[in-house]
Amino acid sequence: MARILYSLCGDDTDNRFSPHCWKVVQALRHKGLDFEERAVGFTEIPALENGFSKTVPILRDGDRLIADSFAIALYLEQTYPDAPSLFAGEGGMGMARFVEAYSQSTLHPAITRIAVKNIHDMLAPVDQAYFRKSREPRLGATLEEIATGREAEIAAFAGKLAPLRTMLTHQPFIGGNTPLFADYIVFGALKWAFTTGNSGLLDANDPVLNWFERCELVTETS
Repeated sequence: MARILYSLCGDDTDNRFSPHCWKVVQALRHKGLDFEERAVGFTEIPALENGFSKTVPILRDGDRLIADSFAIALYLEQTYPDAPSLFAGEGGMGMARFVEAYSQSTLHPAITRIAVKNIHDMLAPVDQAYFRKSREPRLGATLEEIATGREAEIAAFAGKLAPLRTMLTHQPFIGGNTPLFADYIVFGALKWAFTTGNSGLLDANDPVLNWFERCELVTETS
C-alpha cells in the first residue's frame, strides 16, 4: 500500500497551509521517503480512516496509522533508521520539543492573529462555517475584530524570530550544519504564514528568510 499523508487544504486543494502538515512533508522529504499527499478540508477530517483522528496530519504507512506531527516524526525516525536522521540522537529530540514549545507559544498565536481572516476566506463554504464557529469562541472575538489588529501584529512579528536570527550568526540551521526536525517546526510555522497571504512578513535580506529558503532547498533536493 502506498504511503499516504492527509494534509489540510483550502477551497483550492493545491493551497495546503497547515504548519503541522508542513512539518511532516519536510520530514518525509528529509528521510527520502515517497508519499502521496491527499488534501482535505476541515469538515472532511472526521471521516478519514474511520475517524482515526480529529486533526491532520495523518500518515498511513502500510498498515500503520499515525497522527500528530511530532509522533509522526518519531515514528519515521524509529521505522527508517538508515535514512537521514530527523533528530541526530536524544539531544535533538529534546531540542525539538523546546523549539516546538517556542513556536506554538510565540509564533503560532501571532500568525493566527495575522492570518485568521485570510484562512477563513480561502476555505470552501462548508469549511468557512465550521472555521468561524470553532475559532471565534476560542479566540474570544469575531474574525473581523481580530483582523483589525493585523497590521500591528505584522509590525511586531520579525522581533519574535530574534532567537533564531541570533543563532543563525553561528550556524546555518538549528540542527547545525544540516537541518533537523527542530528546523522544520519553525519552517512549518512560516510556511503557514506565507501560504495564507502573508509572503511579505520578513525583509528580503532577513537571515531567517534565507534560512527558510535553505530548508526548502535541502528537502527539495534530498
